[in-house]
Amino acid sequence: MRLLIQRVKRASVTINGQERREIGAGMCVFIGVTHGDNEAGADWLAEKMVGLRIFEDDEGKINLSLKDVRGEVLLVSQFTLYASCEKGRRPSFTDAAKPEEAERLYDYFVSKVESMGLNGVKCGEFGADMEVEIINDGPLTFIIDSK
Repeated sequence: MRLLIQRVKRASVTINGQERREIGAGMCVFIGVTHGDNEAGADWLAEKMVGLRIFEDDEGKINLSLKDVRGEVLLVSQFTLYASCEKGRRPSFTDAAKPEEAERLYDYFVSKVESMGLNGVKCGEFGADMEVEIINDGPLTFIIDSK
């Protein structure tokens, strides 16, 4: 699995042009799933993400975690995190897991994060047409792989 994490002042996702879900300060996290990913990797990534110290303390040092600042998190599935642009001009998505497996692990990851006692967890909808709005804070953006 691969996470693209952005520290945000606020973020939202509009699903199929209708339902809007939004968060305040915290993280917007895009989640990609590849072949061979499993629950152990999802568990490790969830713990890593929640404990990642990317928020400023009182002295302005990046030293606090999502839990420390009582931040919220917006989780969005994004199979294009496993796109390959090495050949030609059209990306290849063969490294992305099949939709059924990717959705299963995405749902597992969301459940894991929801069980971690955060201030607020919102998510997009797997496979839906989504518009994501992000006000990146910093900007701070990180990529973490489970492998």
